[in-house]
Amino acid sequence: MQALIYGIGYGLVLCILLGPLFFALLQAGIERGMRAGLMVGLGIWISDFVFIATTYFGMAYLVEITRWNGFEWYLGWIGGMVLMAFGLGALLTPPPDLETQVRANASSRAKSYLKYWIKGFLVNTINPFTFFFWIGLMTTTVVQNGFSSTSAFLFFAGIMGTVILTDSLKVLLAKKIRRRMTPYHVLRMRQFSGAALVIFGIALIIRVVW
Repeated sequence: MQALIYGIGYGLVLCILLGPLFFALLQAGIERGMRAGLMVGLGIWISDFVFIATTYFGMAYLVEITRWNGFEWYLGWIGGMVLMAFGLGALLTPPPDLETQVRANASSRAKSYLKYWIKGFLVNTINPFTFFFWIGLMTTTVVQNGFSSTSAFLFFAGIMGTVILTDSLKVLLAKKIRRRMTPYHVLRMRQFSGAALVIFGIALIIRVVW
């Protein structure tokens, strides 16, 4: 149970971080509704599950990869460019009309949901913070504390359960806000989210360069 409590604590820390994932969730929830927001969340969660499985079963190989001098540099540049691309896309394209999208057919909605899933997966996967966060947890908590496989499962279940719950609540909040927003508010929110993603991308590149 102690491992589960540790995991919940880490999950709560993650949920209060105002990073690119937060703005991606908020933007999707406000512009496209709860399903789109949850699709962004699903992309994020699956990415995290992949990181957890990879770090747990391939720890020795990942440590060797991170020791390569150019690893963080390339990862930072790629991650920064992807974040900037998503941000510029939000800034340069008009927000969807909230009434028109309700009448959209099922096929177009499915494509839109897939796009949001890919966005959530990519924003999380190419973020160096995500990579080093899971490796750091594996080495400093799971390995050093000598967690058994059961304790490690409870630890990561606590983290992911908390993250999924809090991300879903953020999307639900975005849906509530969406009902009170005018087209002007949606435009401003899109511009704010896009600018935030561009800033995060620039900051990521600056970090690896200097």
